[in-house]
Amino acid sequence: MTDVRPTDQEFLEYTVKALVDHPEDVKVERKIDEMGVLITLDVNPADMGMVIGREGQTAKALRTVLRVIGARNNARVNLKINEPEGSLRGRKEDKPTERSIDDVVGDLNI
Repeated sequence: MTDVRPTDQEFLEYTVKALVDHPEDVKVERKIDEMGVLITLDVNPADMGMVIGREGQTAKALRTVLRVIGARNNARVNLKINEPEGSLRGRKEDKPTERSIDDVVGDLNI
């Protein structure tokens, strides 16, 4: 009897496809180098929130399970979630503008 276990890449792809609204856009790549295994995940921009989770908890859980799978196979497994094209995260327009204390005090109607 052969023991067929899903790989870390198959596990991640199956799990993420179950989480997102656009499973056809999920792309998982696996690379091995001297540092260990690097799994890169690409998803639809609309699904980033589902993959990251509230305060990053979903991404953290996925990374933890991948590390356990890696440890079981004597490998170090890391997950990189690529930010999709057109993402608004971290853009300067999204950040509040810095104002001096004089400007803020001047806005107060006292």
